[in-house]
Amino acid sequence: MPIRVLIADDQMMVRQGFTVLLNTQPDIEVVGQAVDGLDALEQVAGLAPDVVLMDIRMPGLSGIEATRRLVAAGAAARVLVLTTFDLDEYVYEALRAGASGFLLKDASADQLADAVRVVASGEALLAPTVTRRLIAEYARLADGAPGGPAGPPGARVTELTGRETEVLVHIARGLSNAEIAGRLVVAEQTVKTHVGRILVKLGLRDRTQAAVFAYESGLVRPGLRSGPGPASPSGE
Repeated sequence: MPIRVLIADDQMMVRQGFTVLLNTQPDIEVVGQAVDGLDALEQVAGLAPDVVLMDIRMPGLSGIEATRRLVAAGAAARVLVLTTFDLDEYVYEALRAGASGFLLKDASADQLADAVRVVASGEALLAPTVTRRLIAEYARLADGAPGGPAGPPGARVTELTGRETEVLVHIARGLSNAEIAGRLVVAEQTVKTHVGRILVKLGLRDRTQAAVFAYESGLVRPGLRSGPGPASPSGE
């Protein structure tokens, strides 16, 4: 089955251009186009896409609010937000609202298709440099803003084991499961298990939300390079 994609953008040229690019991929099918956030919500309900390419800035209902409503409604569709600038503060708000990643509108056809595949697979699109820098920059500014993880984040970190805390720090720095496994000298499947437990314990949707949580809770601080100390064997 091809990956079903809905494109939500108020610019017709963007919608049509992305549709043409994605429909050339044998495993991706654009099933609809939405002109704003409200239109996107209606079409998600009717078309049940796997991925929504969501423009952040649209008239009427913004992409951020549309993303928040989709997540709150328990929609299965993953949201990949579209932006013109990689340090757009609204991107951070979209990640807090539940988006699984973001993509620049000038991305190449290959980058666009790969991003859709990554998000559709249930992973988060966390580029090791751009996305991490954006999260670090705006985590300090968004303290107390609506849309973040529920409950007092500082207290919830204590629910994690030492090894899970290590994995969460590496997630926040944009490392893949394979890279984390290499750093911790464990099997990649072990890392996947830790990631799953982290998400369940913290009540988070995916890796992007986990990264945002790590910054907002103070577990990872902007500019901090060193990782946590080694966990005890029981932390596995």
